[in-house]
Amino acid sequence: MIEGHGDDSYKYSRPITANFSSNVYGHPDLSGLLEHLAQCVRGDGGRRSLVSSYPEPEPYTLEAELARLMRLEPASVCVTNGATEAIYLIAQTFGGTRTAILQPTFSEYADACVMHGHRVSSLYSLPSEREHFLLPEDIRMLWLCNPNNPTGAVTDKGWLETLIERNPQVCFVIDQSYEHFTRRLLFSAAEAARYPNVLLLHSLTKHYAIPGLRLGFITGNEGLLVRIRTHRMPWSVNAFAIEAGLYLASRGMPDPVRLDECLKETACLRERLEQLGALEVWDTDTHFMLVRLRFGKASALKEYLAEKHGILIRDASNFEGLDENFFRIATQTPEENNRLVEAIAEWLQE
Repeated sequence: MIEGHGDDSYKYSRPITANFSSNVYGHPDLSGLLEHLAQCVRGDGGRRSLVSSYPEPEPYTLEAELARLMRLEPASVCVTNGATEAIYLIAQTFGGTRTAILQPTFSEYADACVMHGHRVSSLYSLPSEREHFLLPEDIRMLWLCNPNNPTGAVTDKGWLETLIERNPQVCFVIDQSYEHFTRRLLFSAAEAARYPNVLLLHSLTKHYAIPGLRLGFITGNEGLLVRIRTHRMPWSVNAFAIEAGLYLASRGMPDPVRLDECLKETACLRERLEQLGALEVWDTDTHFMLVRLRFGKASALKEYLAEKHGILIRDASNFEGLDENFFRIATQTPEENNRLVEAIAEWLQE
């Protein structure tokens, strides 16, 4: 999806000073990582600048470090150029598959699957006990985002375990890019790797707010990852992304987000938006939320906020199953959140 995504501040003449449009939390302390990468550019301490050397053709060293931290074999970890490369690699590896996608969700799953000849259908709910937890007989791959983008909802782990066990013919691709932004119980990489039919997607881009570096990885059954690696382009992950991953892994993958504070602020933001009266705010299990305007278009609100207040939101009308009234926001600082609420109130009064 080249157009219609979040973080599209380049479209606006006025500088964006508060960005709610991306699900990346924009204010972690990355000073140590940034200084380390600056040293790698300069080649300090007699070390050659990373700019002057090729990275590993496949990021073996980083995969081994991540595997060590997650108690996996290195063969169960595949580092990618962001979670997006992981999505397209999986779709390519299993091209032509009969695929279902739990909607509404991130459009790249469908885009990647269509590109690689999948026969794609949409689900709007998962089978429950009433349906014996059985997916449609012809489905061989199921994509779901957990926590889900754009709703912020988390699918119960026990429910997923039952679905996986009752549908062994289906490969479950579970995108956990936002796993560090919820208190709900999710699969660990080691738990999921025990299943022969589960792939987990992870995003260091989201966790550490480094979208410019593009760094993600897949974990899962070794047999599945052997197949996926046959389609991975050499040098797809650049030297600075690898170095950032190694720096973070060497420090035990420290958490840059104060999650309790972030979720508390999210609850406050939801309450203030609901008090405006013209917004329906969906329940969320994480730091971002889906909002429906009871009147007016999300695209008009987005333009107003960007041009008049330097505030950017995500028009969510292009998610399958949603319409022109929906937008998505991710919690930022209390000061920025206050600016957003006041600006939306001003728009509603005009």
